[in-house]
Amino acid sequence: MRPIQSLLLLWTGWAFCLVAQAQGDAAGPAQKYLLVDTHIDVPERLEEHWEDVTRATQKGDFDYERARRGGLDVPFMSIYTPAESEAEGTSFDLANRLVDRVEALVGRAPDKFMLVKTPREAELAHQRGLIGLAMGMENGAPIDGKLENLAFFRDRGISYITLAHSLSNHISDSSYDEKRQWNGLSPFGREVVSEMNRLGMMVDISHVSDEAFFQVLEISRVPVIASHSSARFFTPGWERNMSDEMIKALAAKGGVIMINFGSSFLTEEARQWYDRMSEARKSYLSRNGFDEHGSEAEVFQQDYRAAHPFPYANLDDLVAHFTHVIRLVGVAYVGIGSDFDGVGDSLPEGMKDVSFYPALVEKLLAKGHTAADIEAILGGNLLRVWRAVEDYAAVPRG
Repeated sequence: MRPIQSLLLLWTGWAFCLVAQAQGDAAGPAQKYLLVDTHIDVPERLEEHWEDVTRATQKGDFDYERARRGGLDVPFMSIYTPAESEAEGTSFDLANRLVDRVEALVGRAPDKFMLVKTPREAELAHQRGLIGLAMGMENGAPIDGKLENLAFFRDRGISYITLAHSLSNHISDSSYDEKRQWNGLSPFGREVVSEMNRLGMMVDISHVSDEAFFQVLEISRVPVIASHSSARFFTPGWERNMSDEMIKALAAKGGVIMINFGSSFLTEEARQWYDRMSEARKSYLSRNGFDEHGSEAEVFQQDYRAAHPFPYANLDDLVAHFTHVIRLVGVAYVGIGSDFDGVGDSLPEGMKDVSFYPALVEKLLAKGHTAADIEAILGGNLLRVWRAVEDYAAVPRG
């Protein structure tokens, strides 16, 4: 063998070892530390198209095999009810049906999944080598104006509630809705926040209006979370993400912002693409008398994407949101709320499903974060809030 070939082989082998070591270093923390993702839309996905996620699947962003490869320990299954379901009167039944789906996953594969309702159970699942399925309710519509329904859903395993979704509801105004009927929280919504504190349920301010966010902070006696939001600094003027002022206020109360992985949450370019597409779709549907929920809307979006390629974010864009929050308030106030199975085909390059968490860890390590930082980001911060909420509820009050 010629000297130059020997050197080339040595260099190639050395480079391969460095890459493998970097991947191993990243996979190590992802597998070692308890990894919590506070927002994964598996129940809705299975409602629309059932697949056996207890094994590898062809579709979607989550299944048991990929979750294991990614080191995911506690995915919060999103019990999502569309905003329109409140007016239709279907939200309570739908929420219960989706909870049934999560329970069925555990029932079919008790050797793989465990239903978790408390931070202690989340840790126990991790110790047993099981994936702990926690639940968060996205949209408070199923509460249906009855405070007693909070205890009902808490008993069923709901650990947080996102107060509103894409439209204002009977609890709170929505960041997406131009109509602000409550100027924040409704009178009933204020009662909801206090009752959630009493019951030990985390209050989630993702999706609510800015006014509602600050009102929640005034009322809540415990830290609150943003289960799947990112930093508005990178998407100026977009109320669905959190402003620097809001992130600081959230942290001052001890809360955590869980970063959403959708490209439109991460970059202004992707955000503007969605705005342009939405306007074009709205105009097309209006001109032709089509319903916004009909198949024509989906076909239009597919055709638009073909003509105007979507500008995917990348891992650096994702990490920039973590870095921004950490610079603002510190590493103790940020976590993971991916929105896997909820943001469609908009996930960043290099972060396409639940097997990719080690890639995020690798980037964070490259930024100089310590093992303690990684442990906090992956799940420690969320567990701290969850425990604080539970501890508050455990103290009897007159």
